[in-house]
Amino acid sequence: MKLHYWCSHVPVTKAPHTGPVAWEKTMSQSSVSYLWREPEAVKGFTTGVSLHSHTNQSKETLDFISELSKDWSVLQPVIRWAERRCKRFTGIDPDYARSYWTPPLTPSLAFDLERRQIEEKLQLTGLVSITDHDDIQAPMLLRTVAVSRHIPVSVEWTVPFGATAFHLGIHNLPSAQGTAWMERLAAFTAMPVETRPLKLLTEMLAELDELPGVLIVFNHPLWDLYRVGREKHDVLVKEFLAVNGQYVHALELNGLRDWKENRDTMTLAGKWNQIVISGGDRHGIEPNANVNLTRATSFNEFVYEVRRERVSHVLFMPQYAEPWKHRILQSTLAAIRNYPDFPEGSRMWDERVFHPDADGVTQPLTQLWSEGHAPVICQAVLTVVRMMGAGPVSSGLKLAWNNRGEIRAALAGD
Repeated sequence: MKLHYWCSHVPVTKAPHTGPVAWEKTMSQSSVSYLWREPEAVKGFTTGVSLHSHTNQSKETLDFISELSKDWSVLQPVIRWAERRCKRFTGIDPDYARSYWTPPLTPSLAFDLERRQIEEKLQLTGLVSITDHDDIQAPMLLRTVAVSRHIPVSVEWTVPFGATAFHLGIHNLPSAQGTAWMERLAAFTAMPVETRPLKLLTEMLAELDELPGVLIVFNHPLWDLYRVGREKHDVLVKEFLAVNGQYVHALELNGLRDWKENRDTMTLAGKWNQIVISGGDRHGIEPNANVNLTRATSFNEFVYEVRRERVSHVLFMPQYAEPWKHRILQSTLAAIRNYPDFPEGSRMWDERVFHPDADGVTQPLTQLWSEGHAPVICQAVLTVVRMMGAGPVSSGLKLAWNNRGEIRAALAGD
């Protein structure tokens, strides 16, 4: 079963608008297919495009630890005890805002993983666009290697907006200007919202939109990532689209978000005359759960297809049909596993977690352990969590979290 919907969007003016009807209309088409239901879905296409995935160059916040203690009061005494113990033995106060972890895959491993899925499972030519958080080092490094020299320079840009922040996929920056653009994007992210020039965001998006090869995607638009509350988040999304939507080329169907949120994103796209596009958001070692299908032979041609022809064909891979909670667990486990065969610096979980030392200098945890290794209590907790990914336990959780009814209901409406 394939979902088709038609929407209209071609900006003919650079002036801000107040809603979908402010744009001149031209018919555009998005289609959404599911490989496990439609084995022939790739027929007629020549290329698969992997959008939105992460490497060990991406810094992922640890703020969620402090949020856990707010949501789960039972965890508060445990976390406070661990924080006091950390201070007593190391002299370091835990600082979640300045701490981060990095995904396990190096740029090369990530590129190969995404390309192999497309070429081996779909028998199509693979195009890959890696978008680390506010960093373009991965594509810049990959462009020095022959096999990946044509990879686009892309980034997932953090855009503070009101009480929250949105993530925009900025794909295919001109390589010669990539570093300069990244500096400008990073400076915007660091700028306090209160003191930022009112029209600066719109002006920057308009400038990016003027570059014909650049693709601007609103990543996981309905995910209240910064926990401002669903209602407030939705209001801010509408405000963002009302002012800047004419410079956004597509809304993302996210491979790590659940069925309902992605269906709501399709509805949102229809209301705002947008098309939808894939975005796997891979952080672990499972390849992206969705890709785009195209007849384009290069990323520039693919961008033209999306921006000018307003066509997008999204294909969900079989892993997306697995229970959502189980997939999130597997992604979490990938972050805390050890990988002895990986390049140095990516092998051990505590080589991939970073925290300021007593002098404020960010270091991997391996350099901060007072006894040269993770505390026994920490190792015990990780062992228990990893057991959730072991065969019998994992199978039981997968069965308990089965959401086939939700999947069937979602597909029945297509």
